[in-house]
Amino acid sequence: MTNPQGKTLQIFLPTGEPRGIRIAELTTRIVQVILVPRSELAEAKKRPELDEPAIYLLFGSSDESAKPIVYIGQTEDVRTRLDIHNSKKDFWQTVIVGVSKTGSFTQAHVRYLEWYCIQKTKEVARFTLDNDQLPGKPFVTEPMEADLLDAFDALSILVSALGYPVFEPIIKTDVTEKFYCRGKDADATGELVEDGFVVRQGSVARLEIVHSAIESVNSMRTKLLEAGVLVEQDGSLRFTQDYLFSSPSGAAAAVLGRTANGWIEWKTKDGKTLNDARRANTSEQSEDAGE
Repeated sequence: MTNPQGKTLQIFLPTGEPRGIRIAELTTRIVQVILVPRSELAEAKKRPELDEPAIYLLFGSSDESAKPIVYIGQTEDVRTRLDIHNSKKDFWQTVIVGVSKTGSFTQAHVRYLEWYCIQKTKEVARFTLDNDQLPGKPFVTEPMEADLLDAFDALSILVSALGYPVFEPIIKTDVTEKFYCRGKDADATGELVEDGFVVRQGSVARLEIVHSAIESVNSMRTKLLEAGVLVEQDGSLRFTQDYLFSSPSGAAAAVLGRTANGWIEWKTKDGKTLNDARRANTSEQSEDAGE
């Protein structure tokens, strides 16, 4: 988890396009990242930032995957490595390359960062990791490891700020209000978070899908089962890990096996709906502020 203190982020748009190549850095740190849409790869290869040893992350998705996908690698020859991935990997749409602004990263640095980023990605489990081979922990000295952990902290902030929170825990420790969704053969716990709605590990979902909702719910369920997020157990489905849905309604539908309004189905322990607990409070606060 990143440090909650205020930070200044600087983003440069070398082509002037806000959704094109972006070069981002924290003004007080040595790490710099270059975000490159796949369609802009030829233009990005002209950039001098790619002359340095680098850690890189390929981001994308597929119709078969229940989560967004990331591939993590390191290289001393960024251009050649990205050309290889461009010809052989289909899933990715964006790459983020991390380098040192001071030119201080060596092969040892980026190999350690690759290993550490992979460990964090597996731990957080927001993204499906596309790496077939996972590197072992490389040896670095204790002072170097301390510097690299600081570099990872900056890298994590920058990657998340650019829209890819691959290292950010799905559930923040300061989230305290839990919501419950219960129905026939279903008993789930969840939390509203900044990116959507999380159904917590251990929640139980109804195995049977209501006929009218088969088309909308079955596809989602199939992805979750294939990813191991859901497993069949004792005539129901159990969540093996925390899973982030894009909306409370999608989460409720997965749990109840039918179409559902998540703002009504998810309730606090004392029976207050998610709508009343969050939407109504926000409206009341806005009205009070306008008085």
